[in-house]
Amino acid sequence: MTPADTASTNGLPRESAIQATDSQRAIALLKDNIAKVLLGHDDAIDRLLCCLLARGHVLIEDVPGVGKTVLATSVARSLDCTFSRMQLTPDTLPGDVLGVSVYDKNSGDFIYKQGPIFANIVLADEINRTPPRTQSALLEAMAEGTVSEGGRGYALPRPFLLLATQNPYEFDGTYPLPENQLDRFLMRMSIGYPQPADEARVLSLRPGTRALGELRPVLSAVQLVALQDAVDNVHASPAVVQYIVQIANASRKHEALVHGISPRGSLALAQASRARALMQGRAFITPEDVLAVLEPVCSHRIIARGAVPGSNATVTALREIVGSVPTPA
Repeated sequence: MTPADTASTNGLPRESAIQATDSQRAIALLKDNIAKVLLGHDDAIDRLLCCLLARGHVLIEDVPGVGKTVLATSVARSLDCTFSRMQLTPDTLPGDVLGVSVYDKNSGDFIYKQGPIFANIVLADEINRTPPRTQSALLEAMAEGTVSEGGRGYALPRPFLLLATQNPYEFDGTYPLPENQLDRFLMRMSIGYPQPADEARVLSLRPGTRALGELRPVLSAVQLVALQDAVDNVHASPAVVQYIVQIANASRKHEALVHGISPRGSLALAQASRARALMQGRAFITPEDVLAVLEPVCSHRIIARGAVPGSNATVTALREIVGSVPTPA
């Protein structure tokens, strides 16, 4: 093993077990393991894995009972990683999420007690039910990858994925996330209702109670970090880069939008496209990769004029933009 293989990466040693040629097999193994529990939702699993590989966080907007918690738990159990769940409420304080310093009378010092944010996979249930102060603390940790307490910084573990959920149809007693905080999520997605045949399988197999308890890890945290590093090496040709730039620029000029895709949105679109390419077994991005992730990556980063909650105005605008921008060969 070379020094590069054993070099520390945020506390984790590098591992040469997963090479570029093995990436697709490892990702398929992870997807198949999750699909044992979340039946009939391959698209939702693909999008979540895309966020995981791209080191992004995901906001799941959906009605109760469609499997948001099951999806998060199955991802955590498929990886040899730590997992924590936070049920956010109006009285949740930043210290309940990040941790607090506690005075130790024996040593006479303050000892930092880490909060539930210090896990590899974190589920933040009903993020829009907790007040803005707690939302900001949570999203700052997501953006910076660190938590500050008592004048010291504490790095969050790697890998780190936050899955936040919210009900898009119930607004009483909630604190909607502002646009600048929504922008911290790589993707906004929904799971949706299963097809009748898949729902029948759920009723028969009850995977949320049986298969979930039997789920075992198929990848280590170190192997996942190696896959994330492989995403960074996926090539984006000048033509594809210009394609992303043209889409972003067209969104900023679209008459139906108040503001379009920001440069941070362009970066997110490129990184998600790289992750999707790796999932497809390629070391380069194609225009199809960009189009496949465009809506979940960008629909929550743009604002439509006069749009009402629950409308598809931003998705409609994105589709019009795609139709107006020439696709590179």
